[in-house]
Amino acid sequence: MATNVLLPQWGMNMEDGTLTRWLVSEGDEIAEGQPLVEVETAKINSELESPASGVVYHIMASEGSLVKVGELVAVIGEPGENPPRPEPGAATSPGGARRRRRQRNARSAGGGARQVTPVARRLARDNDIDLDKVNGTGPRGRITEQDVRDAIEARQSRPRVQVVPRARMLARQEEIDLADVTGSGPNGRITVADVEQAIADRDAAPARAEGEVVPLTGLRKIIADRMTMSVSTMAQVTLSTEADVTELLKLRESLVSEWRPHRIRPLDLDLILAAVAGALREHPRLNAHLVDGNVILLEEVNIGMAVAVPDGLVVPVLRGADSQDLLGIAGQIRSLADKTRKNALSVDDMTGAGFTVTALSNYDIDVFTPIIDPPQVAILGLGRAIEKPVVVDGEIVVRSMMHLSVTFDHRALDGVPVAEFIRTLKASMESPGELVGTG
Repeated sequence: MATNVLLPQWGMNMEDGTLTRWLVSEGDEIAEGQPLVEVETAKINSELESPASGVVYHIMASEGSLVKVGELVAVIGEPGENPPRPEPGAATSPGGARRRRRQRNARSAGGGARQVTPVARRLARDNDIDLDKVNGTGPRGRITEQDVRDAIEARQSRPRVQVVPRARMLARQEEIDLADVTGSGPNGRITVADVEQAIADRDAAPARAEGEVVPLTGLRKIIADRMTMSVSTMAQVTLSTEADVTELLKLRESLVSEWRPHRIRPLDLDLILAAVAGALREHPRLNAHLVDGNVILLEEVNIGMAVAVPDGLVVPVLRGADSQDLLGIAGQIRSLADKTRKNALSVDDMTGAGFTVTALSNYDIDVFTPIIDPPQVAILGLGRAIEKPVVVDGEIVVRSMMHLSVTFDHRALDGVPVAEFIRTLKASMESPGELVGTG
């Protein structure tokens, strides 16, 4: 029986991928797990592996094609089976159909610029179709050629509205679309007064500022959609405190010579992530996902690390953070950073986080409000470490202080357990000896 190879969804926010290079040809015999094609998505590059052994009978998309999640990429069959070539656009699986329906139903929920296929944009321009009034049925509300053709057909099928000649002339001079004007005359006839009102309404609207238009596409579009979904579907609350990180910074400096044989220079982040892992182990309700009304407490402590890249942010995942020593955590952080620079992060590198840490400490930012990455229920924001006068044991002394801000989803958590997590984390950062086994 033939096996349909579909483009999988690598991560919750993936909607499509570009097939950059086929690694097999039609007629090749392949083994289960063998890479078939290289795929580039907005966040990662990866290889799509064969789900079965057999012969590649049909390659359904050429190199350079943009393929939606759940669409058919190839057909694999038993030797001698020779399955028929599926028709383009044929249904592939109930799961893929359900996913596309969800994408169509959710198209009105996203914000930012709308995606339009080049063919649809050209067709709309040639037929004076306003794309702002077209319902997109593609992934994330993308407007397709068929959507524009449906809009053209709907316009042609509308009953012709009577327009006073002077009103028609005025509308043409002022570039008013009469389809947007409601007639107040007999039988809905559009009068001069109706067009004048439309002109007044248009002129009263805020003028669009002049400047370069930068469409939200690729990684930036994904971030926009995810952040819009995050703030519109969650009850987000942020708690902040200050931690005295003087001893943590001293410990970091003391590790420089000890770690030199490993060719790793200690960072503040190494120690902080080790402290976060320990705090999550003690407070597992923050290491969780909220899915379909259920809070799922995760067994593994996998921490996402927000990293800035030219087009936005990526969040590689530090896996098993609570089961590693400090040097192991530091080594994994360096490996993920190297992959990020080389644009070589894999699917496994980018998925499975139960909690995220984001930092603006290198940009002289003291405190900020991080936004949760769903389905996670919490995120930690780190400010810079700065020396300031503080009172210690009744004396004013200079200490290195850092703001810690935890945003949490109030649907899954209340303030007290989050405050307890922050207290545990703060204590670990202020007395960091236990992070290296000397406390």
